[in-house]
Amino acid sequence: MVERVYDEGRRFLARCKHLASFQDIVAAQDRLLQNPAHATLESMNNPKNVIESPVTAKRDRLSAFFDAFEMSVTVPVKGARDAVANLIVVGEGGCARDVIFCPNCDAMPVRGDAMILAAATIEFGGVTNPLMNAMPERIVIPLSEAPTLQALTAALVAEASDMRCGRQVALDRLCEVIMLLVLRRAIDMGSTRPGLLAGLSHPAIHKALVAMHDHPSRSWRIEELASISGLSRSRFMTLFSKVTGTTPAAYLKAWRLTLGQRELQRGERIKSVARRVGFGSAAAFSRAYALAFGHSPISLRKPGSASRDVAAGN
Repeated sequence: MVERVYDEGRRFLARCKHLASFQDIVAAQDRLLQNPAHATLESMNNPKNVIESPVTAKRDRLSAFFDAFEMSVTVPVKGARDAVANLIVVGEGGCARDVIFCPNCDAMPVRGDAMILAAATIEFGGVTNPLMNAMPERIVIPLSEAPTLQALTAALVAEASDMRCGRQVALDRLCEVIMLLVLRRAIDMGSTRPGLLAGLSHPAIHKALVAMHDHPSRSWRIEELASISGLSRSRFMTLFSKVTGTTPAAYLKAWRLTLGQRELQRGERIKSVARRVGFGSAAAFSRAYALAFGHSPISLRKPGSASRDVAAGN
């Protein structure tokens, strides 16, 4: 039986390579080998049943934030110690030792006589990004513990020290990837304080958070979120509040309003925004928005667009 399912699985994977990445295919094959009794020929005819199953798919805790907020990188003039920078690489003798990220610093977060090898100012949604608000005051990552980050910072230092063609593009991209790894590290470390960071690092609660992040307009029921987290309803409610410091309903509402605010800043119409982020009407969205932010959503609209909303009744 195992051999037959394995053979069918290999034929299935050969048919659906164009639908999945190499990593997805390897993961799917591993699942077939580990649980052959749960794989049917019918399910293997549909790639999504094996590769994109919500039960088996690995939940991405960062992508929703990169979708919602733009990241910008500014590299200060080399040697300007008092320049504003919140991401730096420090070291000795030209060799990088640590990466330091200070989300809300007004100056380079360097202590003592540490040598700054590279520095940048990272803007990632500012105070409107709940992930940035959840970050600790200072994150220090020893590069000896992070070989991938060590390789990237070596490339960053090399680019920062030389005025070559495409320098700024290279610095921007390297800083973006470095920041991604820093955020991964922060989530892996978690937090002892209730909040989003603690929730994203929790083995069960992060699944519900990711579901809400990825599908904010869905009418989520507590039972669904509890099931996704692998918990009973009562246990989920207790644990969610303990870990995040809020309720699932309150968190979902805040996330929806955050996304709505970003879309309004881009000039989207209030009615369209309200529908996309999960509010039943523009009026309901506007009331919730005013309560949360202290001003009407129409005040964020670009010049000329507000009048169109009023005229259209949106």
